[in-house]
Amino acid sequence: MSKTDTTETERAGDEAAGAQLSTAPTEDRGDSAIGGPVLGVVGWIRWFWRQLTSMRVALILLFMLSLGAVPGSLIPQTSADELKVQAFKEAHETLTPIYEKLQFFDVYSSVWFSAIYILLFVSLIGCIVPRTWQFVGQLRSRPPGAPRRLDRLPAYTTWRTEAEPEKVRQAALTVLRGRRFRAHTAGDAIAAEKGYLREVGNLAFHVALIVMLVAFAWGQLFKSEGGKLIVEGDGFSNTLTQYDDFKSGSQFGIDELEPFDFTLDSFDGTYEMKGPQRGTPRTFEAAVRYAEGDGAEKKAVIRVNEPLKVGDSKVYLIAHGYAPVVTVKDGRGKVVYHGAVPLLPIDNNITSTGAIKVMDGYRDKQGKKIQLGFQAFFVPTFAGAGQGTMFSQFPALVSPAMALTAYHGSLGVDSGLPQNVYQLDKSKLKQFTDESGNKLAQRLAPGETMTLPDGAGSITFEKEIKEWASFQISQQPGNGLALAGAIAAIAGLTGSLFIQRRRVWVRAVRGEDGMTVVEMAGLGRSESAKLPEELGDLAVALTADAPPAPQADPEAVTVAGPEAVTAAGPEAEADPEDVPEPAEEPAEDPAPSGEADK
Repeated sequence: MSKTDTTETERAGDEAAGAQLSTAPTEDRGDSAIGGPVLGVVGWIRWFWRQLTSMRVALILLFMLSLGAVPGSLIPQTSADELKVQAFKEAHETLTPIYEKLQFFDVYSSVWFSAIYILLFVSLIGCIVPRTWQFVGQLRSRPPGAPRRLDRLPAYTTWRTEAEPEKVRQAALTVLRGRRFRAHTAGDAIAAEKGYLREVGNLAFHVALIVMLVAFAWGQLFKSEGGKLIVEGDGFSNTLTQYDDFKSGSQFGIDELEPFDFTLDSFDGTYEMKGPQRGTPRTFEAAVRYAEGDGAEKKAVIRVNEPLKVGDSKVYLIAHGYAPVVTVKDGRGKVVYHGAVPLLPIDNNITSTGAIKVMDGYRDKQGKKIQLGFQAFFVPTFAGAGQGTMFSQFPALVSPAMALTAYHGSLGVDSGLPQNVYQLDKSKLKQFTDESGNKLAQRLAPGETMTLPDGAGSITFEKEIKEWASFQISQQPGNGLALAGAIAAIAGLTGSLFIQRRRVWVRAVRGEDGMTVVEMAGLGRSESAKLPEELGDLAVALTADAPPAPQADPEAVTVAGPEAVTAAGPEAEADPEDVPEPAEEPAEDPAPSGEADK
């Protein structure tokens, strides 16, 4: 055999030693003619499939998915808040037609977002299935035998010993198995392998991504979410008619609403009283009594980020405000309205606005049925008369005041059109005027009364001021699955990054002088300083049963890294160009272009 043939044989042995260190597909350009690859219909289909299941395309799809979520975060979505979408359309008449064509108001249910989502899903499945089968095959097979020239490998050491070759090999088998290597005898050497959890972590990461995608889709299809504002003393029953607003996934059924109810007993909010953080909320707590189905009533406290869990539903505390109690009487002194009126905050100090609507039971002095409306502006802490501002100075009830503007006529509630309960439709209302013809408006303190002109009645701002809390009741069936997928993805990624797949060979043969020549070499999937260190530890452990011969060089047991000269002497030094890179495992159906390991 010629020198060239010998070199080629050695290289083939080196490549076989490094084969199947990963399950990534290898590069295979297929049959080619003068002009390049020749691909038929099946070839193009296979090429497209390989591209779709490649790392490059998967990263592109992930980037496109994250990029597609940007307009969903910046532009109001119909599924989340139709009122904000309508307000956006009215404020941006030029952009609205463009956004509608691009489906920017329904990003997560749009055709293009769904296409990216499905392609990414298929890409991950197409990557995981074949690689899983390849990995199972690797687990069932044994590590390959030692290459002919161990001194060509990145980590290498050798020494001479008086121990018998069989004893050295048996001792090496014991040492390697004691270090949790899969090891067996292959000819005159021991072949061992370790680090399978790297590929397990890699596959687990990809499976976890699929689980997260499934959880996201499941949650969008079967979710439900609704809001309810409740004043202290009032309650809520989890039925569709009780919600202020409600939205759900396309596959959610109304009969899937969890049967429960609760009552808001009290709301307690505390604030920083002084210093630079004055007015900053410290505690928000809603004390409730709830019952699940026909079960016994229980007590609970709902806090921010500490929801009440009832079955598969969670009740979140999301906002709060004040509900002044008012009493409205007609000209004859009859009470036509009495109750707490929730007002909406407009700043951090809970300056609030709203409307008081008297729709039934009121008659003017001629006995004619009309409706009353009051525009309310409430502050929990009034700065005081002459201070130049009506805005609240502090969010707690320190010195409350309420400004009222009175109207009479038709509130427009009988038109059949939906109406905001916190605003007055003044198109058919007329403001009351006093004896001087000035429009009637008055600021009241708790216990004070505004008298309407011409014996039209009065409105009293009672001393009792209740608080309200706004709750979000949601069912998200995919949250637990998504959390499990995220944890598994992190664990898998950690394993694939920090665990190294490596192989170790120990060869023990009788030398010409009758001494046993021991060679140890290691090969990892990627270059690492830990591999020579590990090989050195194994060599030291083996010298307990195969000590270096007395006449040997004291530095004989030396581990060589990728750039070091081995301890076997100049004759064993490998040409850097002859040190093989770990070969990737050939796939059963390789891609024309070849892709990196996912």
